Amino acid sequence: MSRVLDLSRQSVAGLRLLLALTVLLGLVYPTVVLGVGRLVPGRADGSMISVDGRPAGSSLIGQQFGSDQDPASELPWFQPRPSAAGDGYDPQSSGASNLGPNDAQLVTTVEQRRADVAAREGVSPAAVPADAVTASASGLDPDVSPEYAQIQVARVARERGLPVEQVEQLVAENTHGRDLGFIGEPTVDVVTLNAALARLGGPQG
Repeated sequence: MSRVLDLSRQSVAGLRLLLALTVLLGLVYPTVVLGVGRLVPGRADGSMISVDGRPAGSSLIGQQFGSDQDPASELPWFQPRPSAAGDGYDPQSSGASNLGPNDAQLVTTVEQRRADVAAREGVSPAAVPADAVTASASGLDPDVSPEYAQIQVARVARERGLPVEQVEQLVAENTHGRDLGFIGEPTVDVVTLNAALARLGGPQG
């Protein structure tokens, strides 16, 4: 009889613990985390960007601007880093090419990209920065270096009929410094930069 009572007490104690942990970890904890996340504007909702009241993407995820089939459609936009994620910028296939620096295919691809960027921007191949020709580890990086953004300013200003100074100001407004003032390098968020261009109107690619 005592063994049955002990078993009953243990079962009830286990059930109570299960219910307490379910409430604590299944309801209270997620609610607190969501509440804290909402204190940081945008972060809890994926850092979405809107243009004309419609979602246009996330400031955390790179995307293609223009079409590979129509290179001219890329000209009014700042271009991001190349992407090896799926067919390009595919959030479900995030990743790099995994090709080594001495891989013949990668070397050929990089040289072709360098030539294409130089021709598009009207600069010498030596002026094309590394991030313009190499994909990020995730393939979804929305940022480029200030150097890559700068060589695109003249083209974007020309295609959109905007003063170069205005486009440079937009670049400056979407440039982020080093984290904590000393970690990493300054970056320019291409997604938020192009969203700012879209709000000005003009060519949409």
